[in-house]
Amino acid sequence: MPLPSMLQGRPFGELPLAQITSLLREYPAASRYALSRRLAQLWDWRTASGQLKDMAARTLLLKLQRQGLIRLPERRMASPTRSGRIPSGAGSWSLDEAPLEASLASLGRLGVEEVSQRGRSERRAQLEACLERYHYLGYRSRVGQNLQYWVQSQEGRPLAGVVFGAPAWQCAVRDRWIGWSAAQRAARLGGIANNTRFLILPWVRVPQLASHILGRILTQIGADWQAKYRQRLDLLETFVDRQRFTGTCYRAANWIALGTTRGRGRQGSHQPSTSIKDVYVYPVHPRGRQLLTHAD
Repeated sequence: MPLPSMLQGRPFGELPLAQITSLLREYPAASRYALSRRLAQLWDWRTASGQLKDMAARTLLLKLQRQGLIRLPERRMASPTRSGRIPSGAGSWSLDEAPLEASLASLGRLGVEEVSQRGRSERRAQLEACLERYHYLGYRSRVGQNLQYWVQSQEGRPLAGVVFGAPAWQCAVRDRWIGWSAAQRAARLGGIANNTRFLILPWVRVPQLASHILGRILTQIGADWQAKYRQRLDLLETFVDRQRFTGTCYRAANWIALGTTRGRGRQGSHQPSTSIKDVYVYPVHPRGRQLLTHAD
C-alpha cells in the first residue's frame, strides 16, 4: 500500500513512518495514550497556543493501524472519547484534510448553521463524526437542550464545530459572580447554556478564526435558543482546560474570565475528580446577570 503524502493535516512519508515504528519498538509496554504523547513531543506537534496535540497524534496512529502500516498495543480500557470511530448516520462522508493556511478574509462570509433542529440529521451526523474523531474529549450525541453549530467557509469547506448544552449544576466562581441563592439557581439555571465543545479542524490554521466564530454565534444564539425551546437565554459559560488551552479566543470575543474551578466536575462532587479549568461567561442578554437573580 502506498504511503499517504498527507495525514492528519501534516506531511507524511517514509521518515515519519520510520520514526513511529522506532517509537513502538522503543516503548513496547507503553499505552496508546503514552505513545500519542511521546509522538507529539517527538515532532513538537502543538497548537498555535503551544498545547501538545496528543489527540491528533492518537488519531494519526489509529489511521495508520487501520491501513495496516503499524500495530498498536491493545486498548487497555474502553476509550471514553471513542476516538477514531464515526457514528452511524454519517454514511460514507469524508473530509478534505489538506492543510488550510489562509487569512480570515480569504474564507469569505462563513456559513454558521445550527444543525440540531429537525430535518438536518445528515448534517448533524457529519458534525458529530468530526467532534468524535478530532476533539480531545470525543463526543456522544447530546440529550436535553442543546444547539450544534457547523461552520464552513463561503465555498462550503468545513472549518469547525461548536456545541452548547446544559450548564454546570454549580460552579463557585460563576455562582458568586451571578450572586444568586441556591433557590434562584435551581429555578433559573435553564437560562444558562454551556459551550461544551469547540473544535477547529486540526488542519485548519487561520489566525483569529476561533474568536470570529464565537462572535458570529453570539449574534444568533439567543434567537436560536428562543426559537427552539421558547425560552430566553441569559448567559453562556465555558470551562477551559488550562493544561491544554489558554482561552485566548474567548477573551478576544469579550467573554469574561471569572477564575478557576476546584476540579470537582460539572456536578460538584465533594472530592477533586477532574483537571482545574478556567471559567468564562458571556451575557447573551444585556441584563443577563440581573435577570438570573431577579423576577421578570
